[in-house]
Amino acid sequence: MTDTTPLNLSTAMPWLAPAFQSLVERFESGRLPHALLVEGRSGVGKALFAMALAQRFVCDSPHGPARCGQCRQCQLIDGDSHPDIRRYRPEKSRVIKVDQVRALGEFAVASPQVAARKIIVLETADQLNTSAANALLKTLEEPVEDVTLILLQRAGQTLMPTIRSRCQSLTLPLPETDVARTWLHDALAADSMTVGEEDPERALRMAGGAPLKALSFLREGMLAQRDECLNAFRAFLKSQQPVDEASKPFVSIGIEATLDLMEDWTLDMARFAAGGCGRDADAAPVLRFLAGHNSPGAAHTLRDAITESRRGLSYNLSPALETERLLVHWQSLMPRRQQRA
Repeated sequence: MTDTTPLNLSTAMPWLAPAFQSLVERFESGRLPHALLVEGRSGVGKALFAMALAQRFVCDSPHGPARCGQCRQCQLIDGDSHPDIRRYRPEKSRVIKVDQVRALGEFAVASPQVAARKIIVLETADQLNTSAANALLKTLEEPVEDVTLILLQRAGQTLMPTIRSRCQSLTLPLPETDVARTWLHDALAADSMTVGEEDPERALRMAGGAPLKALSFLREGMLAQRDECLNAFRAFLKSQQPVDEASKPFVSIGIEATLDLMEDWTLDMARFAAGGCGRDADAAPVLRFLAGHNSPGAAHTLRDAITESRRGLSYNLSPALETERLLVHWQSLMPRRQQRA
């Protein structure tokens, strides 16, 4: 499924269809805000949702909630060359830089070339560095009538409050478990992928129920890599492996995947501390153990450290050193006797 394929969300991603239909109705009645902040868990379908909106908003002859696929606008979209739709995301960097946002601002004030309006999709708005965030704020403070900005943000990540206050927020829901299972099964069949019998269920649990992320995990072999990370994590907590060795499997999956994985673990630890159940069954024993030997605030302190690492992505931090720092933080939660074991 590509970004230019006419997308029927009712069948392709049914969990997104109600939100999509609502926005289309608001657009047609002239009630759509100039800036929309679309939030949701990584892998829920935010980028495809935003691009489907952009394509629908410029289509000359839409069919209900879907673009027609035949008009001049749709032909340009299918050729991946529509001049009035711009998509901004990190380029050769982990963050969106100020030069990209300045280009966004210049595009916003220019007249549409072929459509009645321009659509700007800004992916990972939570990965703007400070200069880029300030430049975006200027564009948001001076809205242009024929421009719609769609900002995408991962759930739980921080965004400058002044940017958030100038956008209307929409949170995309996760699908029901049965819907996610069916979607993942169909996607694997379409890819002609053969996986282990329990792998789809494990991938969905690992992805927190987000089907696109689960599919990505299966395509990239992340289940095996994640198992290597967990084994190294357990060994390091017991001081059976030095930190530079324990960090290697985490470094191999990338710093962002490492932060996502560790953040999921801290959330599970917080759930155990509150008497609940965790989502990662394989990591549950060690996380339950840590929750039982620390105050309820320990998970929140650790999550703050992970959030600090995310902010550091804009400063080209060392993935290895940052992973080691977080592993040491995790180990500090172990009872001293087990640390020396």
